Amino acid sequence: MFCALALPATADVQERAFDQCLSDLKAQAGEQGISADTRHTVFGDIRQLDRVIELDRRQPEFTTPFSEYFGRRVTDSKVEKGRELLAEHRGLLQRVERETGVPAPYLVAFWGMETHFGSYFGKMPVPSALATLACDRRRANYFTGELMAALKIIDEGAIAPSEMEGSWAGAMGHVQFMPSVFLKHAVDADGDGRRDLWHSLPDAMMSAGHFLAAMGWDGDYRWGREVRLPDDFDYSVAGLDKPRPLSFWRNQGVRTAFDTPLPRAEIKASLLVPSGHRGPAFLVYDNFHVIMGWNQSEYYALSVGHLADRIAGAGRLQQTPPDDSPRLSRDQVVTLQTRLNERGYDAGEPDGIPGPATRGAVRAWQKDHGHIADGHLSPTVLDAFNIALNRAEDDA
Repeated sequence: MFCALALPATADVQERAFDQCLSDLKAQAGEQGISADTRHTVFGDIRQLDRVIELDRRQPEFTTPFSEYFGRRVTDSKVEKGRELLAEHRGLLQRVERETGVPAPYLVAFWGMETHFGSYFGKMPVPSALATLACDRRRANYFTGELMAALKIIDEGAIAPSEMEGSWAGAMGHVQFMPSVFLKHAVDADGDGRRDLWHSLPDAMMSAGHFLAAMGWDGDYRWGREVRLPDDFDYSVAGLDKPRPLSFWRNQGVRTAFDTPLPRAEIKASLLVPSGHRGPAFLVYDNFHVIMGWNQSEYYALSVGHLADRIAGAGRLQQTPPDDSPRLSRDQVVTLQTRLNERGYDAGEPDGIPGPATRGAVRAWQKDHGHIADGHLSPTVLDAFNIALNRAEDDA
């Protein structure tokens, strides 16, 4: 009997706390100059969304191998669709390229990665999703700012509150801008007086171009390229944090994926081997970092870059990623890090994230034990540390 009464009481307390938070947010919106009409309309419809909190709390149980991540995002069907849309919207995309310096295939690639070319924007009511997160202690300040930005977007007439739908975290429209990014970089490209990233493709594409340009896109260079490494390559020089001039990589014997010399350009590049020595290798340039300004994942940036190349007419990777890479849970990574530390290989504080320190420790172990020291968490490494494997195909 006690437990049956306790649950509604707890829910009632939570509801009152949310209502008080909304009252505070509404007052803050007034202080930021949001109109009374917008405040009344939006806050009258906001509801707490338990699903949003669930999604925010959920951490990926498994680290996804590059082969799986890349294979799901750069598909032949997506390339074909991207090429069709590149041709269909050539005039618009060329206009964006002239004004922002961002080549059309990259714009289409971002479009494809974010919403599969506008086929799915997300179904969450953005004001409710952002208010739910703003009233949660974990990242309250950040999402309060995003909610205020969303209210300003509504206030300017860009979108009706009932139509402002997006992802659970508040990303919106064809190119999934967060509200704060919208305010800074969205533009009215079709001249209708509104910045509409949901219904106007010109607005969406031009806004994407302006965002990338503002982050430093250099129209004179590409994102990077697939390369071929010599058999005796020293993988200790790999890593996004180790940029070197192209002349350095030429002297190391690095060539293009088609076994031709690297260009003699005055630009720095970092070497990435996301699947270890058995998979593809990439030299990435400054524009790669711009792509990561959109999404901080190296896998995402590699996928956008290669998808753009494919949409522009290039073929598949010359070296495909191995499909036997394991999926590791965070607990398994913690175990590996702990055992590396115990054996004298400094993997840093065990945190379940296979970052640079972990890869460096693995590289040192590989070198000491006669393996190619690429720092990759391969089945061989995991077996040596008695880590049971989770094959990517078993969980797909």
